Amino acid sequence: MKNLYTKEKLTEEINQVRKQIGHEELEIHIEDIHYNEKENELWIITQDRPDKSAIIGKGGWVVGKLREKLKINSIHVESYGDYLTKEYKLKLSKKTLDEFNSDLTGIQNLKKILSSKLENIYSFDYNSYFESNIFKESEKTEAVVALSGGVDSSFSLILAKYLGFNPTAVTIDPGTIILPNQYKRNIKKLTDQLNAGHEYIKADYSEIIRESLNGRFHPCGRCSKHTEELINQYAINNNIPIVIFGDMLSTGTQCITPQEKGLYRLNLPASLAVGKQENKSLTQQFDLQSFSGFGCPLLYEVHRKYPYLKKYSIQRILRETRSSALEVGEALDLIWSFYNTKD
Repeated sequence: MKNLYTKEKLTEEINQVRKQIGHEELEIHIEDIHYNEKENELWIITQDRPDKSAIIGKGGWVVGKLREKLKINSIHVESYGDYLTKEYKLKLSKKTLDEFNSDLTGIQNLKKILSSKLENIYSFDYNSYFESNIFKESEKTEAVVALSGGVDSSFSLILAKYLGFNPTAVTIDPGTIILPNQYKRNIKKLTDQLNAGHEYIKADYSEIIRESLNGRFHPCGRCSKHTEELINQYAINNNIPIVIFGDMLSTGTQCITPQEKGLYRLNLPASLAVGKQENKSLTQQFDLQSFSGFGCPLLYEVHRKYPYLKKYSIQRILRETRSSALEVGEALDLIWSFYNTKD
């Protein structure tokens, strides 16, 4: 099957698939190909976005049929422009962390993984990397990880643990309308498997809940801000120097930023310019429950009662899409999920 992984042969296979499903044949320009034999994954780097679109096809039909034909677990298609953007973000993150004067074990190890990823951006695999690179853990707790039980925060805790931050995970619990029990099951499963310390902090979000259910505002911004304040205060009270969030947008120069009283916020996935697929490839090793749709039960109810507020959720999704944290197809699925709500 390896003879398929040439630009010419792959282009021929793509056009055969396009023809079979009624699409026109196109001149497709492939810049590079990376095949991960261990994971049976193929990365196709195209010269431009129209070439990427031609390979993916409407609704992902072409790339899906190609994956079946080549008997590959997963095919990822990126344009060379996206590649250059990711490379630039990683270089900015490295520069920012190099300028961050810290001898913390986790920070030093984060610099190492950044350098490794820069050397192999598209063939880099987190599971393979941590199989061959086992870091000594700091004796002291160097970071608090904000853990919600979702994919992004779970990825952050796994990474913080593997990088030797000796993290404590903290979950803000405003009640099941924001933190459902299925997320708590994920939290227990993950912290048990990682042997990571974890604490719940009960919090009063009644005003946010009440006012958003009355249609006064979209809840996500205020909810996130209050959660960040509580996490930061926990870290300050316990003399822990870093708070880690699963933010995927604050890349490059914003990957680590000063907070109050000598505290620093590290946006761990953003520091590594992580996309959702990379994120899932690591977290799926822990057999966590996945959740469809976007947001918590409170947001679902706000969407149902006040459909016009959906536009603010869509804006949040589009921000992640613009930053390349989300693929266009993933973003579309999330947006469509808003319209499954029953009025």
